[in-house]
Amino acid sequence: MAMCFENPEAIATPWKEKKMQPDISDLVSKEVFEMPENNAFGNSFRDYEAEGGRKDIVEQLYKSSHINQTVDFVKLMRAEYEKLDKAEMGIWECCELLNEVVDDSDPDLDEPQIQHLLQSAEAIRKDYPNEDWLHLTALIHDLGKILVLPQFGELPQWAVTGDTFPVGCAFDESNVHFKVAKANGTTLPSAALFIIRYHSFYPLHTDGAYAQFMNEEDKENMKWLKVFNKYDLYSKSNVWIDVEEVKPYYESLIAKYFPAKLKW
Repeated sequence: MAMCFENPEAIATPWKEKKMQPDISDLVSKEVFEMPENNAFGNSFRDYEAEGGRKDIVEQLYKSSHINQTVDFVKLMRAEYEKLDKAEMGIWECCELLNEVVDDSDPDLDEPQIQHLLQSAEAIRKDYPNEDWLHLTALIHDLGKILVLPQFGELPQWAVTGDTFPVGCAFDESNVHFKVAKANGTTLPSAALFIIRYHSFYPLHTDGAYAQFMNEEDKENMKWLKVFNKYDLYSKSNVWIDVEEVKPYYESLIAKYFPAKLKW
């Protein structure tokens, strides 16, 4: 998914109401999670040149994305999906829809996306048991992938998945070959919304590209995104999470931070 910066002064989403903002200086990790050396295919993580696995699928997706993601296309998609008229349902119901989605842009995993969400959330929960908002952020960070499903427009995967990059400015060489929550009144902190919006913006949070568009709030939120990224990337594995076992915990977090039903 590409982004169009209408306000080049900042990339943060403006908030009329300030949510409680966690202080990263208070963050204490139990450091239980161990990062694996290789992905499910035996390759290094995010190795887009590794033979076998999903190389051809991933390469074709990024080719289509870089050709078709334009300023006009991004504006068209914004106008269409800001309506929030596609469905009305709860967060967990939306998570379950991701049983039907496998991300073609991901060279590290070919499992249903609900497993990736739970793997990320459970990994970060082990290291930061007191940061429940971060557990929930991990659970919902990829819900935008429902846009590939028929009831949400059945967009091609190049329009939905893969690394994020801006349009309307020079294409940085570091590029590889969330308004739903805000509009529905979530009480998650702005750092959570920043993570959801920019976790796939690898040129920014890994290589420092496009940093000229950041403001001070972005820079603070970036600290949380860097914490989150390890669990998003390295928790992918062939070890499945028992959905029914962890479901009650995440339903309690959803009830804490979201209304029962949201417009999508």
